[in-house]
Parts: sequence; structure tokens; C-alpha cells
Amino acid sequence: MLNRRFFVATGVLGLGAAAFPGVGWAAPGTNKKFVFIIQRGAADGLATLAPTGDPDFLRARGELGEEAAAGTKLDSMFALHPAMTESAKLFALKQASFSHALASGYRERSHFDAQNILESGADRPYGREDGWLGRLLTLLPQDDAKGLAVAPAVPLAMRGPVSANSYAPSRLPDVDPDLMTRLTGLYAEDTQLSALWDGAQATESMAGAPADQTLKGGAALGQMTAGLMQGPNGARVVMLETNGWDTHFQQKGRLNGALSQLDALIGSLRDGLGAEWTNTLVMVATEFGRTVAFNGTGGTDHGTASAAMLFGGALANGGRIKSDWPGLKPSQLYEGRDLKPTMRFELFASEAVAQHYGLDPVKTRAKLFPDFA
Repeated sequence: MLNRRFFVATGVLGLGAAAFPGVGWAAPGTNKKFVFIIQRGAADGLATLAPTGDPDFLRARGELGEEAAAGTKLDSMFALHPAMTESAKLFALKQASFSHALASGYRERSHFDAQNILESGADRPYGREDGWLGRLLTLLPQDDAKGLAVAPAVPLAMRGPVSANSYAPSRLPDVDPDLMTRLTGLYAEDTQLSALWDGAQATESMAGAPADQTLKGGAALGQMTAGLMQGPNGARVVMLETNGWDTHFQQKGRLNGALSQLDALIGSLRDGLGAEWTNTLVMVATEFGRTVAFNGTGGTDHGTASAAMLFGGALANGGRIKSDWPGLKPSQLYEGRDLKPTMRFELFASEAVAQHYGLDPVKTRAKLFPDFA
């Protein structure tokens, strides 16, 4: 289904929502919003949130460590990467918190398997066909169970009993307005297609053209996403996909660019949501971390533990870093090469979600991550 600017994946194309009432979403209940940003490719947590207070950090990281250490000092142990300027401001306002030495239970360093576990919440690759965000939708009031993935198709994380939509920019030429009018008239004669078409049109209208046409990259994505979350018909649970985190070579410049885009996305999302930022929780996580030592091409390889981030206008315990730091001495590394995990992603995510929505943390963890031991 094409419109002037965007591709909306619906059941008409078999890419997103099927015929379900969620396309024409009802008025919200609590108005709480949740955004999950996945960093596909294994983001380097040691560079994003550098443990500058660990005496072994600069020894292990050399030039890469010196750049990270030049970032915003958050406490006696950690510094935020210098590209994350908006995130540093939010931390100072207690609207950001970070966790380090975090990982799922997966240890084999395959992107595909690790992302599958991160999204499904299973205890093994391809162990479940639904995702933890999809299961989250079942915990929310019907008016709040409005899931949307800004992606060409609904990712595994958002699949489940409650149908979710997907929405992505189109790279195809604009469609003639007369064709859009004709399709509207054609679909009006079919109850099912009419509802899907109207929902798609409403979603496109919410995204709309960027208010600031100069915005690019992450900033434009953040503003568009904020538009999709506005008003009584806006999405309440949203998943965003970011790429470019697999920095096997020339990490310094590549990671700087990726973190700059992520930082711009978060800042633009905050600005676009306006007063609704106080009802919003944003979570950023990756499938695993990267090696402590860098390789011969100025990059890092697949590792184990990494860092995760939370943002929001009413974030509980904002302005803090949670970490049971394992240390970076060679004897303290996982398999002699990686940051050792001391915190499970499943616990981190379920606790954050439970606090945001006012849910029982034990029951929430059991629902979102039933395989978690």
C-alpha cells in the first residue's frame, strides 16, 4: 500500500496488522508510553559508557579508551561517550539512567541467535515464536495495547496474541493523489479493507511531514516516531530498529557516528513528545557487547556483556548507574576476552517495565520472560 511519503504495512499486504480493531485504535487509558530501541549488531558498551575509573580500562583500550574517557563524567567510575550530548543532559536532569555489565543468558556470539533471544525472551535461540513486547501488550488495558514497530515488518519482539502494526518510510516514488482517492472509494465497499485503509491513512497522517524539514537521520526518525505516538489514536508501545553497531574495523569514527544518531533520535523524540515525555519510558539495548581489547583493524569483535539505557521524563531513580562491576583485569574477563556479565537483561527489562506501568514485578517478569531462571 503506497501513499505520498510512507509505506504502511497492514494485513492488505501481509506484512503487519491483520484484520483487527487495533488499526483504528480507541482512546487511551493510562496514556503511558514505552519505546524499545534495539541496537542491532552488538553495540560496544565499554565505549558508550566507559569505565574510566577502572585502572585497567585505558591499559586494555588504548586510543579507543582515551576517546571514551573524554566524554561526560557521570560519576567516579563511568563517563558517557562524547557523542551522547543530549543523553548527558538528560542524565543531569535525572531523566536517564544506565546499566552496565548486562547480557541475556546467551553466550555463543552469533548476531542472529542473540537477537532472536533478545527479542523473544526465550532461554535458547528460536525457542519461542512470540516476543516479550508482544506479551507486554497482553498486560495492558485494551486502550493501551497499541503496538507499532517502525520497521518494514513486525519484528519478533512485538509478535504475540495482540496484533501490532508496522510502519516504515517508502523509497518508492510518490503516488498520484487521484489513485489514492480511487482506492479509498474502492475499499469503502468492503468493511474489512475499509477499516484497514482508514487505519493506514490515519497512521500516515500522524507521522506526517517533519515539522522541521532540516532534520535528518536519527533526529528525523525521532520526530516521526513522536508523531506516531501523539493523540488518542497514537501508538503506546513502539519498537525502533537501529543498525551500524557491528564495529569490527575503524570503530572510532563509525561508533561516533552511530552514537550521534542515537543521541539525536532520543533528543528529537523527547522534543516531539513535549508534555507526553513525562509519560514515556525509552529503553535502549543490544544483543551482546564487544571484546575488551581492540583488534588489528582498530575495531572490536563479538563479546558478551554490554550497557543498556533508560530515558524518560518521569524515570524512577534517574541520574544513576546500576552495575555490579566485574573488573577488566585479564583474570576477571569472561573467557579471557570479554566483559563478564553480572546482570541479566531479562531482570533489567522486566523491572523497568513493571515500575513504569505500576505492575507487580514478579508477575511481570514471569509474563514477559517465562523461560527466565
